[in-house]
Amino acid sequence: VQLQASGGGLVQAGGSLRLSCAASGPFSIYAMGWFRQAPGKEREFVATTWWRGGWTQYADSVKGRFTISRDNAKKMVSLQMNSLKPEDTGVYYCAESSIWSTREANYKNWGQGTLVTVSS
Repeated sequence: VQLQASGGGLVQAGGSLRLSCAASGPFSIYAMGWFRQAPGKEREFVATTWWRGGWTQYADSVKGRFTISRDNAKKMVSLQMNSLKPEDTGVYYCAESSIWSTREANYKNWGQGTLVTVSS
């Protein structure tokens, strides 16, 4: 499976962005997650969804502001980001896992990343 992330950009604090991750190729995805890496920091978990059941889980830092959703027919996962803060700035990656997990190590296939910059 190949993953292609898109939708990043520059937005002012308080604004919104919607990221998308399109999957292509042989399909056996179980969980799709979003991670982000801020400048000078390690990559961190943001949100994940179970492809076949709709479960979702979020990092505490984004709960109530971000929403992860999936479109099984289009093989796409989206991340709606509202009330953005400067600390949300970073490169956002989508990734797939064969198990339910928030741990980066359990995600074996990664998209290329899309940059989100939130200005104050």
